[in-house]
Amino acid sequence: MKKSRVLFVCLGNICRSPTAHGVFETLAAQQGLAGVIDVDSAGTAAYHVGNPPDSRSIGAAAERGYQLDHLRARQATPEDFSEFTHILAMDEENLHNLKAIAPPDYAGHLGLFLDFAQCVEREVPDPYYGGDAGFGHVLDLVENAAFGLLLKLQQAPR
Repeated sequence: MKKSRVLFVCLGNICRSPTAHGVFETLAAQQGLAGVIDVDSAGTAAYHVGNPPDSRSIGAAAERGYQLDHLRARQATPEDFSEFTHILAMDEENLHNLKAIAPPDYAGHLGLFLDFAQCVEREVPDPYYGGDAGFGHVLDLVENAAFGLLLKLQQAPR
């Protein structure tokens, strides 16, 4: 399998993208791909730089066996486009923000994370202002897309 570097991106990097980061990193490791797939996450805004994920994200993920408490928020930068083969936004707004800083010659995959999911939803909704059920829903969507992305990467030509 070809070496891949995947960056998950949401607005503040404290709910959706760190959840995707933790889930995908765990699934890749379970498949024996920890050294073949590198994973990171970022936000398009700098609101929470240096902070851990939201405690509700950490709790919901821990209930399913994923660890997020070691992650810290950072802001996506133009330099990320030279580092990552796949940059995946949680929603259209953040995809638009990423396209605004992407170099014109970026040869990697820039798109929506749920394009790899088998579901009707196109965006991972932000659970920040909702109740606890929203964090479980985010995990459902992220797990679905993570399995799809992992399969796609494993099928990619070497």
